[in-house]
Order: sequence, then structure tokens, then C-alpha cells
Amino acid sequence: MSIREFCFWIKGCTLLALVFTISSLEPELGSTRVVFQTNYGDIEFGFYPTIAPKTVDHIFKLVRLGGYNTNHFFRVDKGFVAQVADVTNGRSAPMNEEQRREAEKTVVGEFSEVKHVRGILSMGRYDDPDSASSSFSMLLGDAPHLDGKYAIFGKVTKGDETLAKLEELPTRKEGIFVMPMERITILSSYYYDTEIENCEQDRSILKRRLAASALEVERQRMKCFP
Repeated sequence: MSIREFCFWIKGCTLLALVFTISSLEPELGSTRVVFQTNYGDIEFGFYPTIAPKTVDHIFKLVRLGGYNTNHFFRVDKGFVAQVADVTNGRSAPMNEEQRREAEKTVVGEFSEVKHVRGILSMGRYDDPDSASSSFSMLLGDAPHLDGKYAIFGKVTKGDETLAKLEELPTRKEGIFVMPMERITILSSYYYDTEIENCEQDRSILKRRLAASALEVERQRMKCFP
């Protein structure tokens, strides 16, 4: 082997090693997708069940219970995060007992080597690393200072154009938070499985879930305001 051939071989090995390293740090998304239907458009995201299984189970259960319906994004910091409020305090509709019980749970901090880049979903928490509950952020840019300190559990799969709309809304500063001047409401939510549901099934399932969600919200509203 000539020196030139050896150099090409070394470069090739280095490139392969780099590709392998990058791919090994990219977690695999599960087949479940969640869609938040907001007053500015839809945002779809998936989960990293092998990276943060307890967090994924908790957030997905809240979604299945309709916990995020009528909740909102209380924080939109352009180029940084769009943060969903905690379910207990962020909803405009009252909660039933099962929703409240799940919303008040906290999750152990499942920190990983996954990086905070645009589109990543990252749990909010207080100083206690095990204090994450139901508030989470959708990253609007790279935030390496958050790496290893906040639990990453998924990423946005569709709806970047909706996030871009949110970034352009007027905001106000309140302490360390940059907050939108108007309410960004999660009107409703639904979920589907990319492996077992086709488009026709999706439409039927979506209609049933939205109808059930609307009935539940109305039932709770009537109970509190007869």
C-alpha cells in the first residue's frame, strides 16, 4: 500500500467512525405520534422510549387522558424554547380526578447524552432533578447549556412551520421568562401509531377521539358551572 492509499484509507476509517458515532447518539423514535392542535396550527411529535421510558409513559398517559386539551404555551423565547404549561395550572377547562392525579405526579430525572437541538422535547423542572411533572419545552434552537441537565424524551416530527409562527408573536419579559402577549391554546390533541394505522383509520379514530374529548370538556364544564 502506498502512502497516498494509506492516507485515503485513514480518512475513510475516520469518516466511518464519525458516522457511526453520530448515528449511535441519535435515539430511535417509537411508532407513536401525538398531535397538538393549536390556534396557530398543528404540531406533531414522537417519543424516545429507550431514552426516557418513565417520562414517555407519563406524558403519553396525560395525552391519552386528554390532559393537555385547553392547556397552552406559556413561554415562547425565539431561538430557544416554546414551553407548554403544566397541566394542573395551565388548562382553561377543569380536570377530572384521574387527570388531576396523573398531572400531579413527578418523574425521576432521566438524563441522557442526547443533545438539545431544534425540535427536541425536554422536560421542565425545578431545582430538584426529580421534580419534572407535565410542563415541557419544544426547542426552537440549539441549547447546549441544557445538555445532561433536563430530560429529553422526544422530538417534533411535523409542524416546524407552526413553531416558526409562534416565534413571530409579540412577547413580554417577566423575570427570566419571555412570554407571548396572547394565549397560544392547545385546542385538542390526538395520537396514532405509524405502524398499524393507515390514513383511513386515522380519520375515523381522530373523529372519535376529538368527539370524546369535546364531550369530556363539556361535561366537566357543566359540572363546575351548572
